[in-house]
Amino acid sequence: MAFDNSPFRVGSQPTGYAGSQVEVDQGLRTFMLGVYNNMVVGLGISGLVALGLNMAAVAQTATGRVALTPFGQLLYTSPLKWVVMLAPLAFIFIFSMRMERMSASSARMTFFAFAAVMGASMSSLLLVFTGASVVRVFFITAATFGGLSLYGYTTKRSLSGMGSFLIMGLIGIVIASLVNIFLASSALQFAISVIGVLIFAGLTAYDTQKLKEMFLYSNADAEGAAKLSVNGALTLYLDFINMFQMLLSLLGDRR
Repeated sequence: MAFDNSPFRVGSQPTGYAGSQVEVDQGLRTFMLGVYNNMVVGLGISGLVALGLNMAAVAQTATGRVALTPFGQLLYTSPLKWVVMLAPLAFIFIFSMRMERMSASSARMTFFAFAAVMGASMSSLLLVFTGASVVRVFFITAATFGGLSLYGYTTKRSLSGMGSFLIMGLIGIVIASLVNIFLASSALQFAISVIGVLIFAGLTAYDTQKLKEMFLYSNADAEGAAKLSVNGALTLYLDFINMFQMLLSLLGDRR
C-alpha cells in the first residue's frame, strides 16, 4: 500500500506543520510512536488469533501424528476456507473506500479487526511449517524490518525515486503468484519469494520515509493525525506480514 509522493526538502523547515523545530521533532516522534504502537498491537492480535485457531483446529492422535479436528476440517477443507482467505481483502477495500469518513477510533478498531482476520487467514501456515521455524523467521523478519524502517526514518536521502519501481515490482509479484497457483512451480515460487523479500524490504524503508514526509507536510489536526497514524500502521503492517511470509517460504522448515 503506497502513498502519493509529496515534496521532501532535506534540511528545510516543513511548510505544513506549524511550530518551532523542537515542536516539530516532538510531534514527529509522537506520531511515529503511535504508528509503531498500532502496528505492534495489530501483529499481536494476528499472532494470538492464528495460534488460537491452530490449537482448536489441530489435535495429536494416539500415534503421535497431527490430525485436523472437526473444526479444523470446517476451517481448512470446506468452502469456508475461501471466506477466511479472502476476508482480509474485504477489509482493505473498506479502508480504501471509507477511511476519509471514519473517525480515528473507528479506523483503529477496523484495523484491529483486519489484523484478527489476517491472523485467521495465516493460521494455516502453522499446518505447513514447524512452530519453531515460524518463531525463528518471525524474529528474523522483526530484526530486518526494524533496521530498514530505522533507515527510512533517519536517512537524509530521498527514497521517492524507488516508489514507482517498487510498486511495479509488487504488481509483478502479485501476477506471478496468481499464475503459479495454476502452474504450481517450485522454481517460480522460489523466485517470487526472493524477489518479494527485496521488494518488501525496499517498501519498508520507502513507506517509513513517506509517513514521515506526510506528517511533516500535512496540516492535519489531532484527529487527522490519529487517522494518518492508523493508516500508517496498516501500511507498515502489510510490509511486515508480506516480508514474513516470503522469508518463511524461503527459510521455514516444512512439516
